[in-house]
Amino acid sequence: MLTKIIIANRGEIALRILRACREFGIRTVAVHSMADRDLKHVRLADESVCIGPPASSESYLDIPAVVSAAEVTDAVAIHPGYGFLSENADFAERVEQSGFIFIGPRPETIRLMGDKLSAIAAMRAAGIPCVPGSDGSVGDDPGETLRIARDIGYPVIVKATGGGGGRGMRVVHAEASLLDAVSLTRAEAGTAFGNDAVYLEKYLENPRHIEFQVLADTHGNVVHLGERDCSMQRRHQKVLEEAPAPGIDADVREAMGARCATACRKIGYRGAGTFEFLYEDGKFYFIEMNTRLQVEHPVTELVTGIDIVKTQLRVAAGEELPFMQDDIRLHGHAIECRINAEHPTTFRPSPGTISLFHPPGGPGIRLDSHIYTGYEVPPYYDSMIGKLIAHGETREFAIARVSTALEEIVIEGIDTNIPLHRELCRDAAFLAGGTGIGYLERKLGIDH
Repeated sequence: MLTKIIIANRGEIALRILRACREFGIRTVAVHSMADRDLKHVRLADESVCIGPPASSESYLDIPAVVSAAEVTDAVAIHPGYGFLSENADFAERVEQSGFIFIGPRPETIRLMGDKLSAIAAMRAAGIPCVPGSDGSVGDDPGETLRIARDIGYPVIVKATGGGGGRGMRVVHAEASLLDAVSLTRAEAGTAFGNDAVYLEKYLENPRHIEFQVLADTHGNVVHLGERDCSMQRRHQKVLEEAPAPGIDADVREAMGARCATACRKIGYRGAGTFEFLYEDGKFYFIEMNTRLQVEHPVTELVTGIDIVKTQLRVAAGEELPFMQDDIRLHGHAIECRINAEHPTTFRPSPGTISLFHPPGGPGIRLDSHIYTGYEVPPYYDSMIGKLIAHGETREFAIARVSTALEEIVIEGIDTNIPLHRELCRDAAFLAGGTGIGYLERKLGIDH
C-alpha cells in the first residue's frame, strides 16, 4: 500500500480522501491556500504545506507548487480529488515524470477523453451509442456549417471540444441563429479552454442525465457499479442525485454497464471513471466521460457497499480489484443533496462565518462536509459546503430519510440552498421519479 500521499484539493472531498487514507494507515499531506489554513482536513493531516495565495490559479491550480510539495515531504503519490487539476492531463503527466504516482487514469487517457471529439470517436469505436452530430469540429465555411445542422435537424447544440461542466455550449433552435452561436461559442471556448474548436450535436428536448460508474485496475479487470440519475440540474450544474435511476430495469442496466466496461478495456482505462449519457425514449446517448472521482460517488457507495476512494488507492498501489462483476449487487436506494452556500432562490453565493452548525443523524444518513461552527466559508471557491446523503430499502424510504435530515440540519450565519432541497423532496414530479434535465429550471422559472 502507498505510504504517504498529497491531497491536492480542499473541502469535503479532501476530508473524504484523508479518512480513506487513515483506514489504510497511509500518511497524508494537505496542500492548501492561505485562505484554507483552518480547513478540517488541514488540521487533521499528518503534514500540511501552504502552496500559495487564496486565488486558485496561484495555489490549487499551480502545478509546480503541488509537485514541489510532494518533493519536500517525500510523498509517493498525489490524489487530485475532483475539480481543480483532477482532469488536467499535463498535471498527471508532470506528476508521473517527477516520479510520483498519480491517483487517477493515465495522462494519455485523460487527454483522449478530455477532448469531446476524440472521446466520441473512441466511444463509437467501442460500440457506445452517441448523439447524432457533426462527426468532427465545424470549419470556417458557413455554408457547410449550415448544411451539417440541416442534416442533423434542429434544434442543435453548439459545443466546445474542450468544454465541460456545462460550460462552452449553446442551444440553437433556428437556422438564423446558428452562425452567431458558433462564433460566440468559439470565442468563449478560446478564452476559457485555450481551444476554440466547436462541433454540433442534435439537441434532445427532454432527456434525463444518467451516468455509469466504472472501476478499473492495471491488470485488465473492469467492473461497473450501476447507474446514477443526475437529472435535477440548474445551469448544467447538478443539484440532487440518486442511485439507482428510477425506471431503469436490471437488464438495461447490465447491458449498458457491460458496454461501458468493454469501452474501458479498449482504451486501457485505470482507476475510477464515469460515463455520462443523455437518456430519452429508452435510448442512451454518450456525452462525455469524467476521468476522475465524481461529487455524487456516495450514492453509488451506499447502494453497492463499495468504497470507491479506497478502491482508487488500491489501484494506485498496483493491486487488483478486490471484487468481480458478479460480486456487485445493488441494495436499496440512495439520494444525495448538494448543500451550497448560496441563497435558495437567487443562488447568490453566500460566503461568511458559520455561527452554528448542527448535523443531522439517524439510520441511513451520511453527511460529507468539512464545515464546523465558527468555520468561515471563503469567497474564492465553489459554493458547495457539503453533501447530505440518505440510504433506504426503497426510494420512498430514502426520500423520507433525506427529508427528515433536511429538517434536522442547522447551518446559521450564511444562506444555504437547504430550503430548495426541502421543497424538491415534496415535489410531485420528483416523487414520481424520472424528471428530465430541464425540469428544475422550468420549476424555478429560469430562462436560457
